[in-house]
Amino acid sequence: MFEGQPKGLWTLALANTGERFGYYTMLAVFTLFLQANFGFDAGLTSTIFSTFLMLVYFLPLFGGILADKFGYSKMVTIGIFVMFAGYVLLSIPLGSNTVALIAMGAALLLVSLGTGLFKGNLQVMVGDLYNDPKFADKRDSGFSLFYMAINIGAMFAPTAAIKIMDWAQRTFHCSVEESYHYAFAVACASLIVSILIYYVGKSTFKQVITTSKKSGKKAEKDEAVPELSKEETKERIICLCLVMAVVVFFWMAFHQNGLTLTFFARDYTATSSTGIESMMFDVTNLVAAIFIVFGAFALFQNKTGKGKGIGLGIVALAVAYLYWNYTQLPESVDVNAPIFQQFNACFVVMLTPVSISLFSWLGRKGKEPKAPVKIGLGMLVAAAAYLLMIGGSLGLPTPVTGADGTPEHMANVTPNLLVGTYLVLTFAELLLSPIGISFVSKVAPPKYKGMMMGAWFVSTALGNFLVQIPGYLWGMDLTIVWGVLMAICLVAAIFIFSIIKKLSKVA
Repeated sequence: MFEGQPKGLWTLALANTGERFGYYTMLAVFTLFLQANFGFDAGLTSTIFSTFLMLVYFLPLFGGILADKFGYSKMVTIGIFVMFAGYVLLSIPLGSNTVALIAMGAALLLVSLGTGLFKGNLQVMVGDLYNDPKFADKRDSGFSLFYMAINIGAMFAPTAAIKIMDWAQRTFHCSVEESYHYAFAVACASLIVSILIYYVGKSTFKQVITTSKKSGKKAEKDEAVPELSKEETKERIICLCLVMAVVVFFWMAFHQNGLTLTFFARDYTATSSTGIESMMFDVTNLVAAIFIVFGAFALFQNKTGKGKGIGLGIVALAVAYLYWNYTQLPESVDVNAPIFQQFNACFVVMLTPVSISLFSWLGRKGKEPKAPVKIGLGMLVAAAAYLLMIGGSLGLPTPVTGADGTPEHMANVTPNLLVGTYLVLTFAELLLSPIGISFVSKVAPPKYKGMMMGAWFVSTALGNFLVQIPGYLWGMDLTIVWGVLMAICLVAAIFIFSIIKKLSKVA
């Protein structure tokens, strides 16, 4: 999986890791900032949050259109600087007045626009690295590594946000509301790192740097695509639209991690942890656990003694580090609401090699399920995650706010409930997200691949916009909130399986 990749993959992946680190640092505390700084209720907070997420995933459609005309690498570069301007604006403490509201709106628009220019076009550049025949068979594993890089950045983001806020409050004696701006400043710093990586390593991906459309005979040759009949083209587009309609509801359920699941972490989850359980709130312990998984794969999959020895050494060092950390545990560890968002990213990194190995094994036996089946299973798994939340919320009081509008802490539920939910949601994500992108690239009629990939981002954007609906239900019985999400995932899964034969024909 790691061998034989083009050098440019690592540069582009690391540049993206820096950008995603900043984005998820901001996202980890954003809804809490809206309520603490502006006093917004759950409903308005949900609308702002979901609208922002929608724009982040909707604007890549226009970013791709611009890149077709002016070049992918040029749009990536512009996107980085536009995002940077947005994060700078967010990091300025302007209070909670009208000017602050306008500045926040402008910042969110800049971040969304910059991401729209950066996100999809960087992925196109990564894909173009594999147009070289000697790398063609490494495309899938390359994108898996790229996907992991995104989540490595996301994994450290919540810890960074919490630590920088604590540091600001201790050092500058500022209020909680003011300390959020220091977390946003971390995003600025991470983008500077991203820019440096991109420019310093430019020589490694110079073959995919574009300034304009190709022209002449080479363009005609590159753009030559096999013709499909009108009927087949129509059938493929219909199948893709049906899948994308389902994907809308997956992202609606999945991105509750930044909204209602964060509200639950703040209002219902224990604020401290002890013993072995507390170790998972130290991101370095999660990294050690990831090294154990990768070391185990090296130990059992390598055919050489040297490779097995390296794998064994990695596992031994990681286990020793965890044991040493266990002996140094304090009496208790504080548990802050944003920290839970590190677990999804950690699980993605940890489980990606497991997922690849499992489906490769099934493929060798001729039993690997087709993409539409995996997507349907992903929706069922997402439903199971909210069934788990229903079980953990039975008997809990409804959310309330104090006289000053501040949400009250209602219970001390074990943190394991949310961690388990994020684990199940990650299984769903791995079944649906990368598989869905692969399905689009495979099934889309050759002449409409760009448009259909843009439509995939739009479906994600619509799902992100619908994220707000459970936020408006916050204040009702918690089983209703989670029950609605579970029901939506179940209905979507039933719909996919009801048309599975139609989808499998084109898969």
